[in-house]
Amino acid sequence: MPADGNHWSRLAEDAQHLADLGIRKVWMPPAFKATSNNDVGYGVYDLFDLGEFDQKGTVRTKYGFKDDYLQAIQALKDAGIQPMADVVLNHKAAADGLEEFEVVEVDPMDRNKVLTEPFTIQGWTKFTFDGRNGAYNDFHWHWYHFTGTDYDASRNKNGIYQIQGDNKGWAHGDLVDKEKRKLRLPHVRRYRFQTSRSCRKSRPMG
Repeated sequence: MPADGNHWSRLAEDAQHLADLGIRKVWMPPAFKATSNNDVGYGVYDLFDLGEFDQKGTVRTKYGFKDDYLQAIQALKDAGIQPMADVVLNHKAAADGLEEFEVVEVDPMDRNKVLTEPFTIQGWTKFTFDGRNGAYNDFHWHWYHFTGTDYDASRNKNGIYQIQGDNKGWAHGDLVDKEKRKLRLPHVRRYRFQTSRSCRKSRPMG
């Protein structure tokens, strides 16, 4: 799919045609601001920016602007189609700043196997969403909201780092959905995106 910002508009225009084909539900890719306007939406930056604020070098997302998104939803509904939003809640990317915190490194093949004693790293876990300036929600994310990250900026080293502190640790047993067994709390992974220069960003994990 081209990153031309016109997907929502094309979807709105095609809604009746899709209905005529017998389609009754349409999946819509992640609509919120990600690491850049080329990101398909899984490099989650700001859930409250649907293509409305100038953040990460762009106002629109890969798929268009907020108004385009809302118009596409309405067009689908008017055609008798149920829109299905893809919402990603278990990680974030392209943080706004570094923070220091204590971690242990764990085995990437078995995250319950601890490889080190606790030590301090610098991680991209500070999310302040300055371009949105508190609109809709004024919550800021910090290291203590996450359970892990995969990049230590102080050593320029990738790894799986479990954040230490109160109420930290991977989800187990009754904390995980009994049917799906896939629940993960927020985490941060490293991402690159282009601004005036190439920057490293991590994505906190849970």
